[in-house]
Amino acid sequence: MRITCPLCGERDLREFSYLGDARLADRPGAEASAEAWDAYVHLRDNPAGPHAELWQHASGCRAWLRVERDTRTHQILKVERA
Repeated sequence: MRITCPLCGERDLREFSYLGDARLADRPGAEASAEAWDAYVHLRDNPAGPHAELWQHASGCRAWLRVERDTRTHQILKVERA
């Protein structure tokens, strides 16, 4: 798989580190219960199709990226700086 970094261009997957779902809108507030935090950290959907993820160009410019990827085909649909 190849990811096109907005700063460095197309690069091999091995230059990047996967950091998880890009679902910051679902993040519980500081006052949330332990159960809400447990659900946020441990319970994950396993979507088939387009999915937003956070990646870091760890072996390159170190930029944080929001990558939209189709989980069925691994096709990269969109890459933007996070």
